[in-house]
Amino acid sequence: MKKKFTRPESLKNVPFRYCPGCGHSIAHRLIAEVIDELKIREITIGIAPVGCAVFAYDYFDIDMLEIPHGRPPAAATGMKRVCPDKVIFAYQGDGDLAAIGTAEIIHAANRGENITIFFINNANYGMTGGQMAPTTLIGQRTTTTPSGRKSELAGYPIHVSELLAVLEGSAFIARGSLDSYKNIVITKKYIEKAFKYQLEGKGFSLVEMLSPCPTDWGMTPEKALKWLRESMMKEFKLGVIKDKWNNA
Repeated sequence: MKKKFTRPESLKNVPFRYCPGCGHSIAHRLIAEVIDELKIREITIGIAPVGCAVFAYDYFDIDMLEIPHGRPPAAATGMKRVCPDKVIFAYQGDGDLAAIGTAEIIHAANRGENITIFFINNANYGMTGGQMAPTTLIGQRTTTTPSGRKSELAGYPIHVSELLAVLEGSAFIARGSLDSYKNIVITKKYIEKAFKYQLEGKGFSLVEMLSPCPTDWGMTPEKALKWLRESMMKEFKLGVIKDKWNNA
């Protein structure tokens, strides 16, 4: 018997407006499924910033808060400290988290705040036209690097997960991908563990998700998946980067 797929209760019954081939809708579903499976919908609060990630506000059928660009970790910190019985997560893109919000994410992780961050890495500023982001690869063409990113001018791609993993306060850091069934299943397990660590009071957790952005990459959805696998995965290695409570 084929499994019947239904809409998670934690997602609103509205059509997604993301570009064809975008990974955001997959990430939304994974997070919503885990919320439902852990039965934490009534105590969960999500935070959405500016950028493509802002649409999370329209789709998650839970309490949601919209926050200025880069500031979700700061807002999540305050909310968790005031309401420690709530499950607080932020949903951020690479421009939001790794550029405008660099200070907020580093210090939240360093303090070991008991919050969960979902970090969508599509190697560019998606909503504003495909400009170079901190995660843009060397040689990658964007609207602000038409001849390709050059390290001598723009530095190197920032490996956010590895950067946060060296901080004593971070508890669980993992990088998954939204490119295939196998990787989607693995990523969902990371999301579940991140939420469980918060429920158990184990500290700061972050799950990075490599996501295709066909529109701003100037590719078909099929070619975008191929480029993600052949280029992004070489730069950003998949897997658990830090598990403070399970080092075996």
